[in-house]
Amino acid sequence: MSMRIAGFCVAAVVALGLAGCAAPAATNLAAHPAASAYGVVTVRSACPFDETVMRLKQDVAAKGLMFFDEVDQQKLAADAGIATQPSTLLVFGNPALGTQFITSKPQSGIDWPVRLLVFQDGHGQVWAEYTDFAYVAARHDIDDRDPQFHMAAAVIASIADSVARK
Repeated sequence: MSMRIAGFCVAAVVALGLAGCAAPAATNLAAHPAASAYGVVTVRSACPFDETVMRLKQDVAAKGLMFFDEVDQQKLAADAGIATQPSTLLVFGNPALGTQFITSKPQSGIDWPVRLLVFQDGHGQVWAEYTDFAYVAARHDIDDRDPQFHMAAAVIASIADSVARK
């Protein structure tokens, strides 16, 4: 096969792959006003890193949510010989609510349970980030669970906002 034909084949495969990356379908849910184009909501913490993680975990517990895991990404990096800023991933949820999305579209299980990233930037500022539920609904073309998505969106916003003030 000539280089020209091989190059065309690669370009065609890339183009076809990108065609599947079209914008998600519209949903009845309003996106969080602070959500990025990729559906990430970032909340500035008013607390130091360890206190932010602690307060978030306390709020998850106070809301009666199931806490699944805490992943200390800075420790994982250090164990691999890589220095990084503090970063912890919190994984939690409400199985009775989260499985509602999975029963609508099984592929949405990739976004459940909820993940909340706490990280410190190079300037020492601590942040909490999560995926906006309107984005998740659109990403999976789920249009039959709006009340559940509204509830999930309100809960995660409340949890993240709990560290926005002292």
